[in-house]
Parts: sequence; C-alpha cells; structure tokens
Amino acid sequence: QVQLVESGGASVQAGGSLTLSCAASGPLYHSYTMGWFRQAPGKEREGVASIDGDGHTGYASSVKGRFTVSRDNAKNTLYLQMDSLKLEDTAMYYCAAGRPRGGYYSLERDDYDYWGQGTQVTVS
Repeated sequence: QVQLVESGGASVQAGGSLTLSCAASGPLYHSYTMGWFRQAPGKEREGVASIDGDGHTGYASSVKGRFTVSRDNAKNTLYLQMDSLKLEDTAMYYCAAGRPRGGYYSLERDDYDYWGQGTQVTVS
C-alpha cells in the first residue's frame, strides 16, 4: 500500500513557475513508476508527466519543454517543476504510483493503482 500526499499548489500568474511535491509512504517506493495527472473542470483526467524507477521520463506534448518531473528516492518524494505556466495549465494536479507493464513510465491512468488527494494550480 502506498499513500501519497501532494503539496505546492497555488495561484500564479501566466509565465510564472511553481513546484509541486508528492510525499509517498509505504514500502518499495523506489520500485514504482510515478506520475503526475491533472483534471480541469469538465475535462477528463490526463497524464502530464511520468518517471519510472530508473529515472526515465515521459511528458504530455502540451507540457514538454516546460515541465520537469523528478524523484528523490531517499526522501520518498516526487516533484513537478512547472515553468512558463499558461492559463490552460489550471487544474487539480494529482500524483499517482503504479507498476505499468515493463516498468516503464506511463501517462495512462489505468497503469496507476494509488492516488493522492490532489493540489490545485490556478494560472491567471
């Protein structure tokens, strides 16, 4: 069982930066693929960024080059550095843990078993 708690959400101006954190508890954190998802009102939850246990990363095309996902296995913490924020980045952001086939990164919701409660990011 993995428990996840996000933090760092805030209201920021367009063009600004923000870093989200996700603290994980539970055994074998380092073996899980971790992901960041977001959900805007009236929209489906979508994958934003993912990092596997070996540090390989994947990003949605909408955030590639602006967002950076990283993990600190010693601290059981996942991060999402968000730069050049746009209005359309406004959403509730969730972190998730899972074990996709092959152990690779994934932006598919069905590959994740554990979810945090979310943290709100508002860009204006």
